[in-house]
Parts: sequence; structure tokens; C-alpha cells
Amino acid sequence: MSRKRASSRKQRTARSSDAPKSAPVEPSGLQAYFTASAIRETVESIVVAFVLAFLFRTFEAEAFVIPTGSMAPTLMGAHKDLACPECGYWYAAGASSEAEDVARQRGIMGPLTPVSDVTCPMCRYITNVDPRTPDGRDYPTYGGDRILVSKFNFEFNDPRRWDVTVFKYPGGAETNYIKRLVGLPSETLRIWHGDLYVRPRGADDFHLERRTPSKLRAMAQIVYDNDYVVDAMTEKGWPVRWQPWPATDAETEGGWRSPDGSRSYEIDSSPDDVRWIGYQHFTPSINDWKMLAQGPLPDNVRPRPRLITDFYAYNTSVQRGDPEDQPQMLGLHWVGDLMLDCQLDVTRADGDALLELIEGGVRFQCRIDCATGEARLSIDGLDNYEPTAQTDIRGGGSHSVSFANIDDQLLLWIDGSPIEFDSPTTYPDLKNDRPVATDSEPGDLMPARIGSRGAGLRVRNLRLWRDIYYIATDGRNPVSDYRRPRAMLAQLNYEELLNFWSTPSLWTSDSSTNPFDQRHEAVYELDDDQFFVLGDNSPLSQDARLWFAERYVARDLLVGKALYIFWPHSFDRVPGTRIPFPFFPNFARMGFIR
Repeated sequence: MSRKRASSRKQRTARSSDAPKSAPVEPSGLQAYFTASAIRETVESIVVAFVLAFLFRTFEAEAFVIPTGSMAPTLMGAHKDLACPECGYWYAAGASSEAEDVARQRGIMGPLTPVSDVTCPMCRYITNVDPRTPDGRDYPTYGGDRILVSKFNFEFNDPRRWDVTVFKYPGGAETNYIKRLVGLPSETLRIWHGDLYVRPRGADDFHLERRTPSKLRAMAQIVYDNDYVVDAMTEKGWPVRWQPWPATDAETEGGWRSPDGSRSYEIDSSPDDVRWIGYQHFTPSINDWKMLAQGPLPDNVRPRPRLITDFYAYNTSVQRGDPEDQPQMLGLHWVGDLMLDCQLDVTRADGDALLELIEGGVRFQCRIDCATGEARLSIDGLDNYEPTAQTDIRGGGSHSVSFANIDDQLLLWIDGSPIEFDSPTTYPDLKNDRPVATDSEPGDLMPARIGSRGAGLRVRNLRLWRDIYYIATDGRNPVSDYRRPRAMLAQLNYEELLNFWSTPSLWTSDSSTNPFDQRHEAVYELDDDQFFVLGDNSPLSQDARLWFAERYVARDLLVGKALYIFWPHSFDRVPGTRIPFPFFPNFARMGFIR
């Protein structure tokens, strides 16, 4: 065996970001924490050895550890896992500042910095995770995912766009990085309004680079899961996210009603007109939670829906500060590319079920005939756009349904399988790149809807997802899309930013201060044997956009393709119970990397 192959057996660390942060936990638990970490490290190393011994018989592989979160949530760096005390949703928040190994790699000496607060992506409740404070709770900091990387792929095949790839950092070839490969040799790339455009050498124009349905689903980011309604909030007057629209009496004939506290909705049948339920992004702020803690909302307080932004729960970790002092963690960019999931139960098949998404005021619709199973797509203003397909929704029954408007294409899945239509479901640029809402039509303030025309339906397990938003930056500006940061959203305080996302009149103001008129585009040119990489967690990714020396990865620096998360952090007890079980495997996060 060659020296190169022998060295590949060594376990290495793939850095997913190198934004310098310090690191972890409260003094009283520090010794116990690192003792437990050492034991866990030993057990995990044994597991690594067994896995690698098996896999080396098949192909050349190498194990890596993910220390930080530039690929989150696809790959987790050091983080805290917790269930929100209010809604119960399990989520991860970055904690690289508490990871001793990350601090050591970055040459950071001295005390590690504990995370003090994290934010739930569902109900936006802020949890104090600093056990040194009176109301803080001690949540352990877990190490990053352990993954397997295949070098075999790149020995015989060219890297493919959208592959998660390990490479040597061009600014220091001894350091391993892991990102998503998005640019191929001899291309010019353009990032604008969150999307990736490509112009091959010799071509005149850029084209929007689209992903396959499976890749698109794997990269989607959760916005809201309606199974996590907080009853205590609604009892105090906070509006639910999904509700009938226009507002109707739930008891009237033909109206939607909820039998379980707005977690699901049902309708017996409806007249010829469509009856809708719609999603509005009612996200409580820090001050809203403080108000709710005092009792019911005052009569003069009316919460307003907000636009959906590039918010990441992983990025909400606060070290020794007030979350209100870091408004950027709310997301600085509007995201209009969305995907809707639900479980659709057809109880009366004499009509249509409708799924609708709105972006930039344009309505994108999928209508399913519940009797025949025919699905038909339509877009406002495109009269000749009528792709049709046959689905398995015929008569009564229950089906999982997903509808997406991402990358200027409409996609439909039934029971997990993508549906093939009789004509392309892509569409031309509609110039709908800024949000729209009016008094009579909520538009992008109600970006997802489900309707019934004559059909008896029940919808449950409602989930809304957003696409990754790639931030256009040339490395000289803050990590935002805006050319004039002093006048743009990055300079607003917490309440000003919330107000902007809720106020349509501000979206159409004078172009000198309107962020939607000041969006930056970033263009990158690649030569032969040069590749471009981006992190899935765009706001916190130290990727090729921000490198000053060389903004590309040369072919000879590519290490391999990330294949599998084989050992995420383990648990110290059986999940969901108090039963002790050291190193209980985290099966939910094991799987292939998409």
C-alpha cells in the first residue's frame, strides 16, 4: 500500500468555517465535561476504526470531524441540541465557541467562551443555556458530525456540481475544508438574490442553475412546522400561523375549521368558489415574549406578519450578550423560494385540492382533481403555462404532498416521489424579485395557501420550507447583499429590522435607501481546473466568496466527496426518556450526505 493510501486512514478534521471565535462551558462543570468528552472520544474512535476497516475493503475512504457550522444544518459542527421549553421542537444551535478542539486548531488560548442564549426556529423562544446564571440550564456541547469521505470518486470521475466536497484550503494546504461544490472549471458564476447563475466559457448569457428534486429537498431549510403550535400563546391572543383566509366563521357552511388547536384543518365540502387557509409568518420577538409572560396581549397590540428571511437557528447562539443586540441573526434577506409539505386526506372527492405559493406577488398554483388524480400547474400572467400530470390521488385516501417553487421551477411530490409533467415546469424570469403586499391581497405576507373547491379535505403535518439563500459578497462588504451597508438593513437595530419585514410601504420607498434596489451581485471567473465552493450556512460560511488570495479550489487540492454521516454525537440516555444509556447512537442524523 502506498504512503498516500496509508495516510488516508488517519482521522482528520474538516473545517467548515474559520471565522475566529473562542470557546466553552461553565467552570464548575468543566472538568466533568472534558472527562465525559474524553470517554466519548475513545468510544467514537473505536467505532471509527471498525467502520473504516470494513469500508477500506471496498473503496479508499477517510474519516473527518466537522468542527464548525458553515455547512449547517446539512453537517453539524460543535453545537447544542435541545428541545424548546415552550413548543418542544428539537433544534441545534452552534457552539463552536465552547469546543476545545476548535479553539486549539485556531490557536486560541485562554478561557473558552460559553454560549448564553439560543433561539427556537419555531416559536422564537430564547433559552438561557448558561448554567452560571440563576435561570440558566446546563445543556451539553456536542462535537461535530463524523463523516466518511470517498477519495475513490475523484480518482476516476470529475467532481459534480452540488457535491459536498472536502478540499485543502488554498490559503494553507495543511488545512481541510468542507463545502458544497457549485462552480466547475471554465465557468463564470454570478450570485444574485440568493441564486446561482452560470455562464460557460464561450456563452453570452448567464443561466439560472437548477437542482434535481432530490438535491433541492436535501438542501431545504425549515421555516415552520405546524405540529408545534404553542397553546399558551394562542390562549393569550397570539395569532396562529395557519388560519382561514379571508377570515370566516369556522361554523359556517363551507368553511375550514380546526379540531385540534390549529394544528390541522378540515373542510366537509365547499361551494364553487375556493375556500383557503393561509400561512402568515407571525414570529414573536424578544419583547413579544416578555409581553406574553405578563398575561394576555393588550387590546391595542396587534401582531403583524413578517416576510420570511434567511434565518438559521444554528446562528442564534449568543456569547455574553443580549440577543437583541444582534439583529442580524434574524436574517437580513427576504427568501421567496418556498416548499410546502402536508398530509392530505381526501374525505370527499367531488372537487379540487389547491396548493399555492406566492413570490413577489405572483401566485404559483397546483390544482389536483381529487376524483381523477390529474394535477395541473399554473402561474399568474403565463396563459400558456399548463403542465399536467397524473397522480395517485384518486377518490378518497391519505397522501403526503409537497409543492415547491424554487429555482424558477414548480415541483410536485406525491407520497415522496417527484411527479413527471407532460411539459417543462420551469418558467422564465418574471421580475418578481421584491415582495409585494396590499391591504386587499396579503401577497408575500401570506406566501403559502391550501384551498378546496368542492372537495372534502383534511390537511395535517403542515410544514413550510425555504431555499438556501446564497449571499452575494465580494469580501470587502459585510456578509450581506447590500451595496450601501450604512443605509441598508445591516445597520438597523432589532425593532427597526422587525418593522421593515412587516411594513410593505418600506419595500417600495426611494431607491437610494431601499435595500431591494441596492442588492449586490457577485461575479467569479474560473479558469481550467478551478472549482468554486459555498457553504450551506451562507451567513457564517468562510467560503470562496471571502478568500482574498485565490477564490477557487485547484483540482489538485480536492480530497474527496463527502458520503455518509456515520457517527453524529451520541446521547447519554435513551432519547425521550430518563433511562441512562452511555453513547446511545444518534440514529436520526446517520445517513448519506446529499
